[in-house]
Amino acid sequence: MVEADSGSLSFALERATALLVKNPLLALRQAEEILQVVPGEPRALLVLGAAHRMVGDPQRGRDLLEPLAAAQPRAASVHYELGQCLAALGETDKAVAALKRATGLKPDSPEAWRALGDQLILTGDAAGADGAYAEHIRASVHDPVLMQAAAALCEDRLAVAEHLLREHLKRNPTDVAALRMLAELGTRLGRYGEAEAMLARCLELAPSFTGARHNYAIVLYRQQKSAEAIPHIEALLAQSPRDPGYRNLMAAALGLVGEYARAIAIYEDVLREYPKQPKIWLAYGHALRTAGRRADAVAAYQRSISMAPHLGEAYWSLANLKTERFTPGEEAAMGQHLADVDLDVEDRLHLHFALGKALEDRGDFANAFKHYATGAGLRRGETPYDPAQTTDDTRRSTALFTRHFFAVRDDGGATSAAPMFIVGLPRSGSTLIEQILSSHPAVEGTMELPDLPRIARNIGGGGDYFDRLAALTPKERTVLGEEFLAAARIHRKLDRPFFIDKMPNNCRHVGLIHLILPHAKIIDARRHPMAACFSAFKQHFARGQSFSYDLDDLGRYYRDYLALMDHFDAVQPGRIHRVIYEDLVNDMEKEVRSLLDHCGLPFHIGCLKFHETERPVRTASSEQVRRPLYREGLEHWRNFQSWLEPLKAALGPALETWRGRGTRAESDRVL
Repeated sequence: MVEADSGSLSFALERATALLVKNPLLALRQAEEILQVVPGEPRALLVLGAAHRMVGDPQRGRDLLEPLAAAQPRAASVHYELGQCLAALGETDKAVAALKRATGLKPDSPEAWRALGDQLILTGDAAGADGAYAEHIRASVHDPVLMQAAAALCEDRLAVAEHLLREHLKRNPTDVAALRMLAELGTRLGRYGEAEAMLARCLELAPSFTGARHNYAIVLYRQQKSAEAIPHIEALLAQSPRDPGYRNLMAAALGLVGEYARAIAIYEDVLREYPKQPKIWLAYGHALRTAGRRADAVAAYQRSISMAPHLGEAYWSLANLKTERFTPGEEAAMGQHLADVDLDVEDRLHLHFALGKALEDRGDFANAFKHYATGAGLRRGETPYDPAQTTDDTRRSTALFTRHFFAVRDDGGATSAAPMFIVGLPRSGSTLIEQILSSHPAVEGTMELPDLPRIARNIGGGGDYFDRLAALTPKERTVLGEEFLAAARIHRKLDRPFFIDKMPNNCRHVGLIHLILPHAKIIDARRHPMAACFSAFKQHFARGQSFSYDLDDLGRYYRDYLALMDHFDAVQPGRIHRVIYEDLVNDMEKEVRSLLDHCGLPFHIGCLKFHETERPVRTASSEQVRRPLYREGLEHWRNFQSWLEPLKAALGPALETWRGRGTRAESDRVL
């Protein structure tokens, strides 16, 4: 009789477990019936807890599973289900702990690794999430070779993993699991183009491969290809509309294409369900700031700090508004966090930049510089930069782009005159110029677009950039110009004939602009080199300005930039219009009229009232351009000149010739 009862109980438990996926409500009732007969039966409690979560009552599931986990500390499935309940309740840190316990007890559980990765994404631990997703892949494959490759991938033996995967794919070119793993490896190495191609092939072979689609969306987003990523995120959300990771990714992608209202709405929706996520509050604050909701952005950043007091980026985000001053208590808190030897580098460097700004605001310039320099040094270590490469690229550009070069390439390129490029050194007034032009009814500001650098990378991919640039046919130049225009279309929200790309680094690509967009306007935003370089030095940029964290690098970069602009002034006189920031401050109307004349635009009084124009602004000057023009910052660098001798030495003659008056050879020079 005991054996029969045991058999009946096992059958009932198996049936209840099987029902969880197909009909969780029926599984719930089945588990309750079992518990009436066998009170406290652990497997029935597990099914009941999971079923409560699946029918929308994760709190009841948690109440059942927490004591069960305490009583069954080595039951991986219990910790997994508890983690899922905690995740559904927005208790992310506790969910991470439970899921780590589950994966530690049962490392071959792909579901637990995937759930852990999703929760780590919410905490902002991208590296930890990548590791969890790699373990998910390892637990999902059963082919012996792929198991070896997955193990190597998880142990960061990337060369071994790559060899195994490439050899396997030679024999099995359509193995989507192997393709996805190779894409994961490419992502780890920063080879995003290769990863993108692998994942595209995965989805071509297996359109329903959700894991590959998620990876594909992330890879596209990391390359700032948000327009391409969004349809894939939408497909993921169609399957799992409440998945917080998918929603968070969608909000971030929408922000990159200027859909700030939608992004803000998604962040608010996620935060209603997961209010204890400091990194999401931080991202929400960034979106609010860009949309011009400064007070709400400040509140979001402060909320983030209240939940994660060590979060350096939140402090820096407040400092970076340029309008907020820290209290003595906030300064003391930052100092205490910096004294923590276990503080990670990312938090540490952000705190140094933020504390530098706080000390500068109250006139303690010596200690402010120490913090700026320490933060910059940490950032320099994270983002290697080779100044010699920039100098060599400048030399090769000036050698290639001669008058003769352009004269024999006077055909080809897109015919559109819509683009306006604002180039120069960061922190030289480019956002102000964009705001002025965007206040004209014919012009739309679309901020810093990633498309021209991407086109340049693609030209140079697999060969020498300058050689391949010189070899472009008229048709190829036209195709590339149209490619830029098509990519920019998603950023254009207004029906205006002209739009602005204010990526400052496009000064390196003026020759390319002329070849593929010969009718585009180019504006060089220029500022006194000491003011521009020091302003860049004390600014922590999110990405792309790796030359700005060392005073010598900055001076050399500025000299190379001047040389390149002077060269184009000589070979294409009048092609680039220069706006000197100091002149703009001293006689705004004169400079604005000259700028509009260059752009072929009639004068519009709104350009002088630029601060009244309501539009999203994503750069560090977002709050400054929402105020009238002011003179206070022109000579501010002089407060720090005692510590700027390395910058002066690196700038050399640029300190005298920076305005560009006759700094290159005369007009009759053979070029």
